Amino acid sequence: MSVTSVERGLSAAEVRGRIAAGQINTLPPRSGRSTWDIVRANVFTRINFLLMILFIMVIVTVDFSNILNIRDAMFGFLIVFNSVIGMLQEFKAKKTLDSLAVISEGKPRVRRDGESVEILRDEIVLDDIIEVGPGDQVVVDGEVVEASYLELDESLLTGESDPVDKAVGATLMSGSHVVAGVGAFRATKVGSDSYAAKITAEANKFSLTKSELQSGINVVLRLITWLLIPVGAATVWVQLHQGAETWQEAFRRMTGALVPMVPEGLVLLTSLAFAAGVVRLSQKNVLVQELPAIEGLARVDVVCADKTGTLTENGMKFSELITFADLSDGQCGEVLAQLASSDPRPNASMQAIAAAYSVTTPWQVSALAPFTSAKKWSGASFAEHGDWVLGAPDVLATGTPAGSKAEEIGALGKRVLLLASSSLPVDDDQAPGDVTPVALVVLDQRVRPEAKDTLAYFDSQDVAVKVISGDNAKSVGAVIGKLGIEDREVLDARTLPGDGEEFAQAVETHNVFGRVTPQQKRQMVAALQAKGHSVAMTGDGVNDVLAIKDSDLGVAMGSGAAATRAVAQVVLMDDDFSTLPSVVAEGRRVIGNIERVANFFLTKTLYSIMLALFVALWNMPFPFQTIHITLVGWFTIGIPACILAMAPNKERARPGFLGRVMRFGIPSGLLIAGCVFATYKLLLPAGAGELVLNQAATAALATLLMGGSWVMVTTSRPYQWWKIGLIAFCIGAQIVIYLIPLGQWFFRIDPSNAAFMSTGIILGLISMVLVEIVWWVDGFVSGKRRRVFALHGEQ
Repeated sequence: MSVTSVERGLSAAEVRGRIAAGQINTLPPRSGRSTWDIVRANVFTRINFLLMILFIMVIVTVDFSNILNIRDAMFGFLIVFNSVIGMLQEFKAKKTLDSLAVISEGKPRVRRDGESVEILRDEIVLDDIIEVGPGDQVVVDGEVVEASYLELDESLLTGESDPVDKAVGATLMSGSHVVAGVGAFRATKVGSDSYAAKITAEANKFSLTKSELQSGINVVLRLITWLLIPVGAATVWVQLHQGAETWQEAFRRMTGALVPMVPEGLVLLTSLAFAAGVVRLSQKNVLVQELPAIEGLARVDVVCADKTGTLTENGMKFSELITFADLSDGQCGEVLAQLASSDPRPNASMQAIAAAYSVTTPWQVSALAPFTSAKKWSGASFAEHGDWVLGAPDVLATGTPAGSKAEEIGALGKRVLLLASSSLPVDDDQAPGDVTPVALVVLDQRVRPEAKDTLAYFDSQDVAVKVISGDNAKSVGAVIGKLGIEDREVLDARTLPGDGEEFAQAVETHNVFGRVTPQQKRQMVAALQAKGHSVAMTGDGVNDVLAIKDSDLGVAMGSGAAATRAVAQVVLMDDDFSTLPSVVAEGRRVIGNIERVANFFLTKTLYSIMLALFVALWNMPFPFQTIHITLVGWFTIGIPACILAMAPNKERARPGFLGRVMRFGIPSGLLIAGCVFATYKLLLPAGAGELVLNQAATAALATLLMGGSWVMVTTSRPYQWWKIGLIAFCIGAQIVIYLIPLGQWFFRIDPSNAAFMSTGIILGLISMVLVEIVWWVDGFVSGKRRRVFALHGEQ
């Protein structure tokens, strides 16, 4: 490609030709799932397959001369309900993710017809000339055609954190990002040929993978599957050889045994809770780029917050100029104006200087040194006006009067930069050499008004906040003071041990750090994780990328660098730090409630399997028909689980989800099954007729409803008024159904035998006591303080 074409880029006709040839940067769906993927995942499932077989078995027994007989097959509508509700919620979440992702993603700047324009990533075509600067992500593979001190971080590709110089002709790989300098490259691989396609598919995947919660649920499902196969086979054999009056009756009792073994609502409510969480967060302008991030939100116990752009606003304002040398304010202002003018991608500090000082006649630039977080300064060499640097006073002028003055001003919470002349050209390997302080540039940085309340919230929730900044330690301390955080020692990260246990202990015991390098931020995250913490890292700059990537939960600001947004799991689209508490609360709601729901379904499946096993071993007709199971499913599992899955829950998630669920669900299921079978066995005489069989089944059903209801009662704790109302409604509905003739007819129950019912109720009370004991023992074993009622104002 000629020099002229590099400067002009592609023409409109060339772009159209490449689009027609399919040479466009077609990427996977931003949410990671296509419409067909969602339909397939919600319709063609193992659970739906099992329910469909059982549904067909019941349908063939229905006497359609009375349409009300279809009630035996009501459980089959779960197939439609599960699929439709799951698809609708995921479609809504997909649409939300896609629309927010378009806003969040960095828009590459390309040259077309001689103009530099911003376009979407998927509008890039082969041979486009793409301009890049600090913080920009390389979105397609390419070859460098222009470079001015261009340095890239390729750690996401190679694991090496040191920046890599890129000259003209060098190859760029998508997934890297610019840390210093500017340049342009020609797109050589786009669409599926580019590494960007793989990065997009993995980074923004709408899935539940790599999640302790989902892994635990998968273990539960595998356990249930292995139990269901032999027990289900035994049940089929026993029920078909019971000598029922009709084969239809045998089929109904067989399906009555098999249907409750299928944990039909567990996966649905898990997916719904995650998807609903995504939608609720989107309403607060929060983009969740990976669903496991919801789980991460709930587990976080340490938040590492970058000061600039997180606790303070991005923009700065020039305050004053303090001179030290013979240069006048006007001469210093001219140097500052030239430095700002020569910077092709000025940061917030340089933009504030440019707003205060303007250039009349540009000086000829002979060398540039872009700002990097590692060296803490930038500069320019001018052909006739010398070498100048602008940066951190405690780096460039430590121990000088200028450095001491800067410390005093920084202690007031202002940002201070040192303007100095250097003895070496700024692009020299030993630059800046000896520096001569000329002036201090004082900038005002405004603390976000919402930051104080946000930090107070985290403190009340036992979430530690560690402020990690690359700024001067005293300046950071002053900002923290404005936020009302007292008695916090500010540690200069330059005094930290290199690595190891001493480093980890210093990070554990201190909460405010200044002069932290990007590599140290990464080490701090790793040290906290090694101490057993779940760490969230917030930031907006390219210097935060590595730490955000390594953290358990990366949170980026919407106005931050494109590379930072690309690696973060959560993006605060409106830069509002005060949304973090609601983000954490949403994560806790989702994870805490899924654990509750898992307790419901594991208990239900276990008592169903064990009851079927007991009945098979004693060679008895199964007591329940599918309509009985529908009654149990509605009022002890389905209705309460759906409501509790979406309820507020502020308790921080803890590791060990699978152990806790099994510790409660398995013994509860076994004990309930034992009580139900005991009722049935005690009441059903040998050779009993259909009337006595139904009365014994009705009493056993009462035992099951009481035990299942007490699972709902314990799982709903701590109580609020609405939970008490939910429990009263579900239990009240069961009582009404047992008392009124319509309920007795519809659900095929016969509570007319008082002796049978008394036995069922007594054993039901025993099952309630046993479930209560399991709940308390589980709390003791897990070390969790058990509360029956919520404290005032607690959700």
